[in-house]
Amino acid sequence: MLDYNAEAAVYDATRGGVPRAEAAARAVLGLVPPSARTLVDVGCGTGLVAERIALARPALRVLGTDSSYGMARLAGQRIGAVVLADARRLPLAGATADAVSAVWLLHLLRGDGEVRAVVAEAARTLRPGGVFVTTVDKDAGHHVGSDIDALLAPYSAPQPSDSADLVTAYADSHGLERVGGAGFAGHGQGRTPRRAARSVLRGDYAAHLSLPGTAAERLAAELTALPDPDRQRPDPAYRLLAFRRRG
Repeated sequence: MLDYNAEAAVYDATRGGVPRAEAAARAVLGLVPPSARTLVDVGCGTGLVAERIALARPALRVLGTDSSYGMARLAGQRIGAVVLADARRLPLAGATADAVSAVWLLHLLRGDGEVRAVVAEAARTLRPGGVFVTTVDKDAGHHVGSDIDALLAPYSAPQPSDSADLVTAYADSHGLERVGGAGFAGHGQGRTPRRAARSVLRGDYAAHLSLPGTAAERLAAELTALPDPDRQRPDPAYRLLAFRRRG
């Protein structure tokens, strides 16, 4: 798993920057009712997506939360209202938010019960009729039929923690009904073989690849040996689901 305190300084520049954040913000807002007045962005990272949400809908008060001090510090410079907090235990009263978002978060949670706990906390925080919007199947979004995908496929974890079916089941068990979905492009996130190899060796893909023993070194060598190792493959396509709190 990445050290997100150290990663904060370069995160936006290496993750598609403003174009990707704007695409995510537009997709999230398309699933948040115009009547919403408060949105909690859980795992807000550097706050770039939360900032674009706030700019696009000025009447919506946006609060960010993140468990990384480095990320939360940068987010605070962008949106002001940021809390250092575990997504499974938010320091917020129940039934107080009109919307909760979690963009590129659930796929990172591999511990037993962690995704369920985040979904439960979102449900607790929402008012009746409030909406929880989250990315699902994040790593599958990178499967664009490239030669990189072909090499990674044999090492893929059998059950991603953020699969749409799992998240929908967790949501239903906590009083959230599925009401919609959307997709958006991961601008600037197309992989190159050489960058993918470095990511494998750093352990960036630990959440969705199983690489026992020397498998990481072998896979990195195979990736680097692909044709045009510095040519970017197609951008990923990410998926959002929206759930409304019953009651």
